[in-house]
Amino acid sequence: MITDYNTLSGLDKVAILFTILGESLAVKLVKGIHETDIKKIRTRIREMGAVSTPVKKQVVDEFYLSFLSKKFSEGDGDSKRPFQFLDGMPDERLLALVEVEEPRIIALALAQVDTEQRGFVLDRLPPENTGRVLLEMGALHEIPLEGVVNIASQLEEKSHFLPRGVDFSRGGGKDVAELLSSMSPAEEAKYLEAIGRESPDLLKEIKKYHLSFDDIFQFPDNLLRDLMNSVELDTISMALKGLDQAIVDRVIENLPQKKQAMFEPVEGSVAKRDIDMAQKSIVTAARQMEKDGRFSLEDLLGGGEMVE
Repeated sequence: MITDYNTLSGLDKVAILFTILGESLAVKLVKGIHETDIKKIRTRIREMGAVSTPVKKQVVDEFYLSFLSKKFSEGDGDSKRPFQFLDGMPDERLLALVEVEEPRIIALALAQVDTEQRGFVLDRLPPENTGRVLLEMGALHEIPLEGVVNIASQLEEKSHFLPRGVDFSRGGGKDVAELLSSMSPAEEAKYLEAIGRESPDLLKEIKKYHLSFDDIFQFPDNLLRDLMNSVELDTISMALKGLDQAIVDRVIENLPQKKQAMFEPVEGSVAKRDIDMAQKSIVTAARQMEKDGRFSLEDLLGGGEMVE
């Protein structure tokens, strides 16, 4: 059974199309086909055997899309194609343009762009919409030319109000990292653990941009020393409350001698929010050091080389 669409030749695709549509209908739709070609197609149909349903669907989709693209771009050489404004439009802008439209409009717009860009948009539509868009692609020939022109005109007008690609974001590890940075250390840890279970790849991407309080203790001594020197001693004492003594000792050892002598651990019970605020203050100071170019977070936490 044929299961890989990418291995099909042009003759294979036409043979599959003839099998699906029937020879009489296929001959009417595939213009300019000669009797000798039909004989080759018949022979190939007998040779190729069974074809999987997904492959058949891809062949039909490709035929409809190429058929419609040709139909809607026909006309005088000097005339403007209805969807010419889509030429060269970046993937993100195309997605932003069509994602809120009805499935038929999305299908019509996607019929005008190349296969790679169609795939980009379809992959990012809600699953329930993707199926409807694919169904509409098979019925676009029912749209009158006047309707096509009107839809194209409306989409072109809308496209003028889209932000440039650099003016909007579609999430990713960096955006999630920024969101996590606004949370308490406990919340950060909880959500990072959940993300790690559900999407290890996303967690890996987040780690390129996210700095937690625990990460600070991976700093080499010179960076840890500079960081702690930039923070008030009371904040350091509060942030270290409840941590392992080995961590506390390492921080104290990297303080200037005067601060070492003045350091006093926080005794007794304290509100957890006070500890969280102190730890967050130190993380904020560390992020400022990164912005100032003192270190690269990706190198520091991602295994890059750091020289002390």
